[in-house]
Amino acid sequence: MGTTVFTKGAGFLVPGLLWLLASAPAWAEVRALSLPQVIEYSLQNNGDIKALREEKGIRDAAKVKAGLLPNPTLEVEGGTGALTGNSGENNLSLGVSQEIILAGKREKRLALAERELEMYRWQVQDRERLLRDAVQSAFFDLILAEKRLALSKRFIVLNHQLSNVTKERLKSGDVPELEITLVKVELARSEGKKMEAEKTLRQDQARLFQLIGLPSGENPAISGDFTLKISLPRDLAALKQLALENRPDLRALKVEKNRGDSDVILAEAESIPNLTAGLAVKRDTTTIELGGLQDRDTTYTVGMKLSMPIPLFDRNQGGTQEALAKKSSAGSRLLTATKMIEREVEATYASFVNTEGVLALYRNEILPQLETNLQLTQEAYRLGEVGILAVIEEQKKFFEVNDGYLAALHGRQTALLKLETTVATDLTGGVQ
Repeated sequence: MGTTVFTKGAGFLVPGLLWLLASAPAWAEVRALSLPQVIEYSLQNNGDIKALREEKGIRDAAKVKAGLLPNPTLEVEGGTGALTGNSGENNLSLGVSQEIILAGKREKRLALAERELEMYRWQVQDRERLLRDAVQSAFFDLILAEKRLALSKRFIVLNHQLSNVTKERLKSGDVPELEITLVKVELARSEGKKMEAEKTLRQDQARLFQLIGLPSGENPAISGDFTLKISLPRDLAALKQLALENRPDLRALKVEKNRGDSDVILAEAESIPNLTAGLAVKRDTTTIELGGLQDRDTTYTVGMKLSMPIPLFDRNQGGTQEALAKKSSAGSRLLTATKMIEREVEATYASFVNTEGVLALYRNEILPQLETNLQLTQEAYRLGEVGILAVIEEQKKFFEVNDGYLAALHGRQTALLKLETTVATDLTGGVQ
């Protein structure tokens, strides 16, 4: 009788791998966000990105400031002889002076400000690239947490079913009472695994929602899965070339190097002082007394004044030396960054290839044999050839291997994302 009862319930031990990969906890949420929606939301609402975008006003203001002309100077001068006993004599002068920028310094400052603005744009794009990478990694961490929770729930069900079958066999006298105790222990352990998975899921949820700038109180569901089939259309050399062409941080360094050229040109122009031209109208009033008679004479004169500092001691040597040092430093950083990016592409590419190998090992070698081992153990237990410990051990092994398979899927997915971030290219075609 015990054998018959177990035969009726033995089917619950046969693993449903496809069910494990496709299942996810059903959250009673209003909406579910896909990965593109999560990325778009994060790019619009992440606090750091929003603050960085606000800094564009600083660069725009610097460009406006660089294009402004110096203000003219109004000069008013007056004099009187009243304090020296000659109140009839006085003069008044009204003049306007204007600094004239020489050596094209205004145009050179505008060119430098434009370089700063261009460099800022690439810096924003690079920050967006890194944010996209962080969001995608957090997204698939959450997917992994969901699947691990689903896996733990599945094995709780299996342990409950095993407990029911064991109780029936105990009633028929086929198994000792110790087996019920062993099943209870396994059931408690599976409940503990579920609690750990729920804790990890909540932590991953909080990290993702904080990263994308989701308002407090909103907890939408996440809709997504691991990509099962991935093929890279480009080889390592092509990926390196893509990275060197598309990486916004590298482009920012190239613009910084060009800005160094503009710095040097402006510093050399600053060695030539500006000319100040002034125009003044002067009125002089004098009084002459002859024989008790006074004669007042008023004259007007128009004068022009030109002034320029003599570049005898200061020819902006310090500014030119500083600009040359900045240019050299920018060139060194560009060269170093180029080498580092090439090495980064090599490392991420090797990591992706390695995860592909691990995943292939699971699919071709481990998982098929695991299925067979579990089915053989189930049949042997049904026939009384092995005890329940063998079934429990095989079931735990199946759980661990499937958990490892999920980790391998996650590792391959994140390796692909890291490779795309490294080359700043969506490997299906678009530039990030």
